[in-house]
Amino acid sequence: MSNSTLRRRPVITHENPKSPISEAYRTLRTNIQFSSIDEDLKVLMVTSAEPGEGKSTTLTNLAVAYAQSDKKVLIVDADLRKPTMHHTFRVSNRYGMTSLLTNQAAIHEVLQETFVPNLSIITSGAIPPNPSEILASKKMVSILDELKEQFDIILIDAPPAIAVTDAQIVATRADGVILVVDAERNKRDLALKAKQNLENVRARILGVVLNNVDRKNKDAYYYYYYGESK
Repeated sequence: MSNSTLRRRPVITHENPKSPISEAYRTLRTNIQFSSIDEDLKVLMVTSAEPGEGKSTTLTNLAVAYAQSDKKVLIVDADLRKPTMHHTFRVSNRYGMTSLLTNQAAIHEVLQETFVPNLSIITSGAIPPNPSEILASKKMVSILDELKEQFDIILIDAPPAIAVTDAQIVATRADGVILVVDAERNKRDLALKAKQNLENVRARILGVVLNNVDRKNKDAYYYYYYGESK
């Protein structure tokens, strides 16, 4: 069994689209769409306060939910420290975002199809020694501008917002940010600090996804807060 298979997380919205959890992700997609009716939200960033809160799983299933609504969707793995998307979708990570940002490849060379119709991916590429610096480059802006011409929705997986500045940098390039919080393990002060870090760069936080909420309805995988989270 390969390392990719070992580390692959299931994509529930693709494998079991009629499940209550899949329906929850479709509801999240709808909530995002209605959160800004007058503006076109094309680039969304997903982050968390700490590692292990489910940001990448949330992003993956949200991306599939968009793809299932006949949108042309792109996942960009901008977690240049601990990337996971190439494992999830079982694709090569030889070339990716770092290849683009360092002018070693063109967009058409790093775009990869996934096993999900309408869903493409740009993996992280090789892990660089200076993630924050290359994410802050003007090249990042031009890449996203070009990708927005090719895709209806772009979902960016960013590192957790507490430990490093990467998420703050990427947030300034996005139309909106979704903050994922694990209700069972996250401390309130860390969630508030992550929110503050994002607001410091005037990021537009669309809402907070509470993961693993202990509710009477065990089918509810998350709870979504609209707009400003207190």
